Amino acid sequence: MKVVLLNGSCRANGCTFTALKEAERVLEEEGIECELVQIGNLPIRDCMACGGCAGKGHCVFDGDGVNALIDKMREADAFIFGSPVYFAHPDGRIQCLLDRAFYAGRYAFEYKPAAVIVSGRRAGTTASLDVLNKYPLIAEMPLVASSYWPMVHGSSPEQVLEDREGVQTVRNLARNMAWLMKCVELGKQNGVPAPQNDASIKTNFIR
Repeated sequence: MKVVLLNGSCRANGCTFTALKEAERVLEEEGIECELVQIGNLPIRDCMACGGCAGKGHCVFDGDGVNALIDKMREADAFIFGSPVYFAHPDGRIQCLLDRAFYAGRYAFEYKPAAVIVSGRRAGTTASLDVLNKYPLIAEMPLVASSYWPMVHGSSPEQVLEDREGVQTVRNLARNMAWLMKCVELGKQNGVPAPQNDASIKTNFIR
């Protein structure tokens, strides 16, 4: 079993990375393979809602890592999405990336456990959690909870580690994810398949 931890910060070893490393350490202690993926500091274009990805499983716009990430996600069993908080919202590039990845490659995410961790200096963390939780919730992914909202506070990695309750929450989140992954795997081994839900009905508010 494998978890992909996506660092949505342009800083490779910053606050978000520090929180994700805490989760990674606990997951590995639980026998779960981990891969921490850095989003990098290059531009990521937004979704154009052009529909060109329909039936293809990849975005029509290539070259900025989104399609490579979809391929990587397809091989994973669970995900943790991490983001810093900027102006009381998540990093804009992780939103662009997830917009396109979930729109074009939803198949890579469905029914796999997911969690979100955010890091901020002070405010905007709960709003950022709300934004990023929308992605797994629309892809029928079990959302992993913790003993508190999964957020850490600090302006540096050292300060993040001083947020003892925040770090505790991240560790508890990782333990809960490992437990859920093991439950899902046990279900598969005992003939419990993922549900086949109907999504054929589309109701518009304006006719």
